[in-house]
Amino acid sequence: MAFAYPMQKFQDWFTQQWVILRGRKINADDFPWLIGPFGNLESNGDDFIRNFAHQENLIIDRETPSRGLIPSMKKLNLSEIEFSNLSEQVRLFYENTADYDLNFSIQWNPYFKLFGVLVNKLFSIRINQLNIPTENSKDGESLNSEIITLIDPVSNEVKYTFWFRAIKSSRKVVYSGIYGVCTLPSGKTCIKAVFPLPNGNATVIMNPGVGEDGELILDSSGNKFGDAGFYFLLKDSKGEYWSQFIRSFRDRLIINSEGECISAEQTLTLWHKTVLKFNYVIKHKK
Repeated sequence: MAFAYPMQKFQDWFTQQWVILRGRKINADDFPWLIGPFGNLESNGDDFIRNFAHQENLIIDRETPSRGLIPSMKKLNLSEIEFSNLSEQVRLFYENTADYDLNFSIQWNPYFKLFGVLVNKLFSIRINQLNIPTENSKDGESLNSEIITLIDPVSNEVKYTFWFRAIKSSRKVVYSGIYGVCTLPSGKTCIKAVFPLPNGNATVIMNPGVGEDGELILDSSGNKFGDAGFYFLLKDSKGEYWSQFIRSFRDRLIINSEGECISAEQTLTLWHKTVLKFNYVIKHKK
């Protein structure tokens, strides 16, 4: 029987051991669409980015203007009809994310609010990641939104794109993730977001589509391992890789525009029940 790395916080060891017991052992070379950077025990948040860049011998770039989550939306391999219908404002946001300010509000399902409180106390505050407010907000919170790219000094190519988002008033990190595009075993092109955690990561793979009004719809509602969805990955005490596909947890994000205004609604569900909703207002920087 495999065991999680023992010298760490009990709650981290326990959740990793659960992934080992319920998940599957994988060979990292066979799953390029799934593998992404792992976190460590010594650093998190902004410190993790600096340490990761040093370990990978990459250059941190925070200065280049008009950095986007995706260099070109054509990389999503949408159909010709979908791409032509896609809102121009939404496309520009994804290709030039650093040029935009974000404001968000949140609404919890009261039956799941205790779950959010426990996650914050056991994990989020300590690792400075996924600090989701546990109080509903109508007026909204402003986010510091920064795109940070890690560049290969030899080829000058971007190897990793981090989207770092923290609440301005408290400086708590809501999301610090690595974004890119992956191709599933089915051949479907998806957006991939990797959130480093101690000795592993949480990875969300979202299937893109375009609605009737040009909105971009990103959906993680897969049914089996290899589909779009939510995955935990980790290394055990012997350095072996394990992964667990969490079918019951789903993420749906709809980004639309009206004139120059961009808005987004993100809905997280568990067992088909809404856990919480984020509403974003996205404005181009002056």
